[in-house]
Amino acid sequence: MIASELRQKTKEELNELLLEKGKEQFNLRMQKGTGQLSRPDQVKKVRHDIARIHTILTEMAGA
Repeated sequence: MIASELRQKTKEELNELLLEKGKEQFNLRMQKGTGQLSRPDQVKKVRHDIARIHTILTEMAGA
C-alpha cells in the first residue's frame, strides 16, 4: 500500500481500511500463535500499513 494512494481516500475510507487491517493483524497473530502462519513477513507488512494509515489520518487532522 502506497502513501500517495492513501492520501486520495477520505477519512471514512481510511477508518474502514484501518479496521480491516486491524482484523487482518489479529488473524495473523492467531495463526502465528498456533504455528499455522505460512508467510511471516505479512505480519510486518500489515503493521507498517496500519502505521501509514495512522500517519495519513494525523496529517488530515492537522490540515
